[in-house]
Amino acid sequence: MEIKILGPGCSKCQQVEKIVKETVAESGVNARVEKVTDVMEIAGYGVFGTPAVVINDEVKCVGKIPKKEEIRSWLEK
Repeated sequence: MEIKILGPGCSKCQQVEKIVKETVAESGVNARVEKVTDVMEIAGYGVFGTPAVVINDEVKCVGKIPKKEEIRSWLEK
C-alpha cells in the first residue's frame, strides 16, 4: 500500500503525516508513507487544497485533518 501526504509542509500537513503514520503503525498494515511537497505533483492529483491524503493513487481527503477512525477505514479497503 502506498500512502502520500500532499502539502507544502505547513503545520496541518505535518499533523496529517503524524496521524497517518501513527494509524498505519497501530493497524499493522504494510504501507509506505511518503510526503509530497512539489506543487506540480500535488496538482497532478487534481488537488488544489492541502493537506490531502492519497492511498494507492486515490485521493481520500482534501483540505482537512482526518480522524484516525477515518484513516483506519481507508486502510481496511
